[in-house]
Amino acid sequence: MLIGEVSQRCGVSTRMLRHYDALGLVKPTGRTSNGYREYSADDIRRLFHVECLRTLGLSLNEAKRALDEPDFAPSELVGELIGHTRARIAAEAELLRKLERVDAAAPAQWADVMGIVTLLRALESESGARRQQAVLSQNEGASLPVEALAAAALSEHDPNVAGALRWSLARAAGEGLTDLAIGLDSAVVEVRRRATVAIAAVPTAEATVLLRRALDDGDVMVRSRAALALGSRHVADAIPVLLGMVVEGRSDVEAAEVLGVLAEVAAAADVIVLAMQDKLDNTDDAPTRLRITQALAEIPGVAARGVLAELADDGDRTIAATASAIAHTLDRRKRQGFRN
Repeated sequence: MLIGEVSQRCGVSTRMLRHYDALGLVKPTGRTSNGYREYSADDIRRLFHVECLRTLGLSLNEAKRALDEPDFAPSELVGELIGHTRARIAAEAELLRKLERVDAAAPAQWADVMGIVTLLRALESESGARRQQAVLSQNEGASLPVEALAAAALSEHDPNVAGALRWSLARAAGEGLTDLAIGLDSAVVEVRRRATVAIAAVPTAEATVLLRRALDDGDVMVRSRAALALGSRHVADAIPVLLGMVVEGRSDVEAAEVLGVLAEVAAAADVIVLAMQDKLDNTDDAPTRLRITQALAEIPGVAARGVLAELADDGDRTIAATASAIAHTLDRRKRQGFRN
């Protein structure tokens, strides 16, 4: 069979067949009287074997070794090919994710595409300063790869970079909440904590719904961050967790301040004071009772003043003195308010 017919039947170009011949990979066993290459059935069979090996990713030299060396062991080479193939697939998958993130940002111009790609590359940098600068340097109104920013926020260890990412996601008006919500279901507690803090930075109703979910999390820090954010939004569901923070001494000052914000709603103020009174009546732990007494300073209204008045006669001298001092300070502020 002449070279042209071989090319037509086997789907290998005549140029490649000549290259195979020059390498000694597939050499035609005969020549016609005119000097044309003539391939035998064995030559065609060898060509078929070469093409099969090439589909596995072997180079031409590797294919020649596999066919010509009797003691050639394929297992090691096949193992290497598997490793290279997996690496290539991973690289292609990463490229696909990057393209999808660029597409999701809906860039209007090529300048937007360049900005997105630059940001994505910077997020992969080992330098925290570079990652932070890349996030903060995004222009107002620029197309943002929100999915990539959310993924970075869930995995970022550097607190400065994490803060920049939360700022950027908050600027996206809630677009990244779906991706952040995935973090709330993570088996890794650090991821759930990052997700909660990032969601808390987004001032939308959808974010509030997600934070309510976090109130039931098994991790105390997740619950605490969710409660602080919800209390600041006047969500009464946060009261038990916030009061628990005061009782246990976890960010108790911040929790007391947020309880004060919640107490601006009259109905919430009554609930908070009753809950505080119940805790005071059911614990003999002096530090706990002192923290609750101090927290009452943040709660406006007559009910809180009544509890402070009772505590001024408490058998614990420290608590009595603290309650009296708080009441005195509140009275002075009230008089100054009247004069003003």
